[in-house]
Amino acid sequence: MKKSPNNDDLDSFASLFKDVKRVKSDKYLPPQIHKRKKVDTLAEKKRLLSSKRHAASFEFSDGFEAHFEANTAMSFSRDFESKNKVKALRRGEFVPELILDLHGLNRQDAKLELAAVIQEAFDKHHECINIIHGVSGGVLKQNVPSWLVQHPYVIGFHQAPLEWGGKGALLVIIQTRQDEKPF
Repeated sequence: MKKSPNNDDLDSFASLFKDVKRVKSDKYLPPQIHKRKKVDTLAEKKRLLSSKRHAASFEFSDGFEAHFEANTAMSFSRDFESKNKVKALRRGEFVPELILDLHGLNRQDAKLELAAVIQEAFDKHHECINIIHGVSGGVLKQNVPSWLVQHPYVIGFHQAPLEWGGKGALLVIIQTRQDEKPF
């Protein structure tokens, strides 16, 4: 049976710790990652889909197929200037600010989601996003890199490290408004 402390015990305990000060935490807190919310109802899904079609005015072509080397990590950089950003991406210097999981989507829905998340990242000035397409040799794993190459806001991408999906995901660098080149 527990004894409850009496007032003398509490006073002596408090007097022992009267000079103690709270220590500020020295632990590193990683930046918050904004994960896209799941849509539950069919009506909400249709409304969201129509708004995404409107927001993502860019459409990907299925006729274009980019060529990537077979036994290397999936990687792309738009130009010579962006190679350094892709190298930094490969080294893990970027943390994705948005995550898009394409599991369970068909090709058409995946294209709409991809265009919408790229547009959202551009509008909100997010420089890095994580696209999870899955590890199987399915349609999305083959098509997502070709779609990303087509989009003008995509500066480059690289296969994600294991903590962000490994062979089943890509980390993508998105052009921010300050990256835009004047005419």
